[in-house]
Amino acid sequence: MRYTVGVRDCIVAFALQRITLGPLALSLAHISYKERNIMSSSVALPKKLPVMPLPGAVLFPHALLPLYIFEPRYRQMLKHALQHHRMFCVTLIKPSCPEWHAPEDFFHFATAGLIRACVGRGDGTSNLILQGLQRVRLAIFEQEAPFPIAKIDIVESRDATTVETEALGAKVLELYANLKHDGHRLPAKVDRYLAELRDLEMLADLMASTFVNDPLRRQRVLEERSLNQRLRFLIRYLRDEIGNAAA
Repeated sequence: MRYTVGVRDCIVAFALQRITLGPLALSLAHISYKERNIMSSSVALPKKLPVMPLPGAVLFPHALLPLYIFEPRYRQMLKHALQHHRMFCVTLIKPSCPEWHAPEDFFHFATAGLIRACVGRGDGTSNLILQGLQRVRLAIFEQEAPFPIAKIDIVESRDATTVETEALGAKVLELYANLKHDGHRLPAKVDRYLAELRDLEMLADLMASTFVNDPLRRQRVLEERSLNQRLRFLIRYLRDEIGNAAA
């Protein structure tokens, strides 16, 4: 199956020497979007992909995640990914597990991502930018060491856009306006992009990845197949974020 992925002109600073894990999705404030002349490429998801479990990390479709690759097993994973499809999945390690040792230690609902940029260093480490492509379920693990490789099932959203969906999306944008008043303002180009965005699934994913701080809440939004319910969760969580900012 193939998916059309919008590739927007983005400027990303690779100044970080380590991955910043809060917020985990690359803030939209770090991305400059061209509002026109959007390039599109057709990306085919393979039947199996490497998996990178991370603490606190939830990658959403359409979002960007900066990663610093330094562990030997993940250096091997990155080499594998670059030699094959330039893709791997990011999944959240369960909070009860300080470190993962087996597939039971992390969630099996994840996002497949595409390596958009990668900078290798002389010491063998790398900085990369991963773009979320598609929700997936990790079905069968063909390999667990040195890094997991899993067969993936593609997960599609269930709801078609309805009047209710439009109303929920409008409420999300209203709450975003409240966040801006509380000091969570994004650059003008990104602000206009969100205001003009008509793809409510993309809106939900970008807002959740940028403004919902609790990784378990982000995971809940990620796993919800109903777009309407996903937007309801997001509205509830954004209200909480606004309340926390006001406290």
